[in-house]
Amino acid sequence: MRFFCALAIAAIASTSQAQTITEDQVRAAVGPVNTAAIIENDSYDRNWLNYGLNYAETRYSQLASITTENVAEMGLEWSYDLQSRRGVQATPIVVDGVMFVTASWSIVHALDALTGEQLWVYDPEVPGEFASRGCCDVVNRGVAVYEGKVYVGAFDGYLHALDAATGEQVWKVDTIENRDMSYTVTGAPRIINGKVIIGNGGAEYGVRGYITAYDTETGDEAWRWYTVPGDPGKPFENDAMKMAAETWDPSAKYWEAGGGGTVWDAMAYDPDLNLLYIGTGNGSPWNQHLRSPAGGDNLFLASIVALNPNTGEYVWHYQNTPGDTWDYTSTQHIILADLEIDGAERKVLMQAPKNGFFYVIDRTNGEFISAEPFVETTWATAYDDNGRPIENPAARSKDEPFETVPSAYGAHNWHPMSFNPDTGLVYIPAQGVPLVQSTDPSWSLNAHQPMSTMSGMGWNLGYLFNVVAPEATPFGHLLAWDPVAQQEVWRAEYVSPWNGGTLTTAGNLVFQGTADGRFIAYNAENGEALWQVPVTSGVVAAPMTWEKDGTQYVTIAVGWGGVYGLMQRATDRVGPGRVFTFRVGGTAEMPDFQTTDRVELVAGVPYDPANIEAGVGTYVANCLFCHGVPGVNNGGAIPNLGYSAPETLANADAWILQGAGIHNGMPRFDVHLGEADVENILAFIQGTADSLRDANQ
Repeated sequence: MRFFCALAIAAIASTSQAQTITEDQVRAAVGPVNTAAIIENDSYDRNWLNYGLNYAETRYSQLASITTENVAEMGLEWSYDLQSRRGVQATPIVVDGVMFVTASWSIVHALDALTGEQLWVYDPEVPGEFASRGCCDVVNRGVAVYEGKVYVGAFDGYLHALDAATGEQVWKVDTIENRDMSYTVTGAPRIINGKVIIGNGGAEYGVRGYITAYDTETGDEAWRWYTVPGDPGKPFENDAMKMAAETWDPSAKYWEAGGGGTVWDAMAYDPDLNLLYIGTGNGSPWNQHLRSPAGGDNLFLASIVALNPNTGEYVWHYQNTPGDTWDYTSTQHIILADLEIDGAERKVLMQAPKNGFFYVIDRTNGEFISAEPFVETTWATAYDDNGRPIENPAARSKDEPFETVPSAYGAHNWHPMSFNPDTGLVYIPAQGVPLVQSTDPSWSLNAHQPMSTMSGMGWNLGYLFNVVAPEATPFGHLLAWDPVAQQEVWRAEYVSPWNGGTLTTAGNLVFQGTADGRFIAYNAENGEALWQVPVTSGVVAAPMTWEKDGTQYVTIAVGWGGVYGLMQRATDRVGPGRVFTFRVGGTAEMPDFQTTDRVELVAGVPYDPANIEAGVGTYVANCLFCHGVPGVNNGGAIPNLGYSAPETLANADAWILQGAGIHNGMPRFDVHLGEADVENILAFIQGTADSLRDANQ
């Protein structure tokens, strides 16, 4: 463990004020936070005590000092350098003027929320080589606080409990049951009645999903619930797993690839019903023809499941995408609300998952109420009265490519949405990233195969991508959606997909950061843009708001990254990762930003054109979803190799075979690649760059 006090790394914040918060004051602030306090805060929202503000995860704040009338007067109060070059997805937690926020690599920063002064930093020391076990960047969506402690799920699967006042480790527990499999943790924990609850990711690689609760004081495991069945030849853990197994075809031995269904993000809690709602992920492998050849619903993939948070017992489920074969996870944000539908008040949950439909479900029993597309969908046209999709048969073709809309990037991914009960609208970061999927004929579990997408990194998808060019075009917009009428009310168009999460307030405002590096405030009723400011990079995280001594503040953590952001960007501003806090009348100067130096296609690296074809296959199997197609753009959070310096490619052996980039998360490939493979990769990169240069002349 690396632990740094504020005096050891001073002056990272943009202000230079003396420390104003003592350890005793931090203890006094965080010590009383428990389940009752989180519920009580929901009556005034001065603090932000849970990932989604409240247990209902609405991200609607009742604070109203900042309104449509004065939001244009907002200015920067302070900013803080997270010292991060990868994705920042965290929503900060604020308790009585103390802020806790995570950067990439699961590093926790404690700050004076009024000044941005650093109190302490905790680095869980995730090994650099562990980055290769995650599909989607070394990100973390935030911490939980409870009774004087801060809890963070680190990328390498360990759950850490820290003293909130000092940042010192209290306990640490391994949440991964099988370290031979590529599990990771990126989500924010939730805490209910003395139990800290965390899931995991890894279904792209081949794992069995589960969610676990631990005692907040000791770290002892309280319960664990699996999302998919294990080997049917062995006893089932519970009746839910026995029921689920009946929906899988055992002929392909799905349990050897784990089955998938990881719980890597969405959770919500209803204290009155005492139900915990979780969203589950995609199958392992993605392709159902390879995972469960006879079909079946494959429970509990791509589902919303209600559990008893005290025991972890199954209560009910609703499956958004039966027999998922498109990576249509249901891990996207779940919001609880009470809505009047057909003249009756209903206790509902709402979700806009990857598959492009907006769902309203009765949260008392899982009854389907409605589902309508909030973007174009080609895989299904509608849902029937029983809550099942009316599918396009071509979307499941074993033999022909199909342009799945939405694609696996999702019509809405992890970026949080918000619900404003005053306007009755949900604010969704909607998007489209074109992909054509086709069955990978050479796929074999855990086998490195040229042209088999990312198989050299341990991915198990069972698909090839874009063997024919997609016809759709990328898009991103902020969508205001009426969940009762199930229709769009307004939208704000953006230049790119992968825009940040949303916050809405009683001041009739919606806040969102964008992929092109702006932070914007809108009128929540009609979508009029009222204020915006440029920040240091593209934004993917959601903003939050809090109040201290009668003043309302708005905070957002900024840092470009994530699975799309690894390969793409919409601004030349590249960071570093930073926390920004604004208020009406703020007068601090905006910090400097850095711009990308990747401006010219690489030239002059010698290669044999005869090696290009072999290089394509090796590149697709090992490099594609991190570095993108060489030269198509200048890269995202990870460099596009078509814009490399020639000397970088000249030293490719060191990077690929000797592990020169391990500290930054790039693994070594010498287990299955050799010098000839490196030469082939270089031929593909330089050859592609040369072709693009010639085409543009």
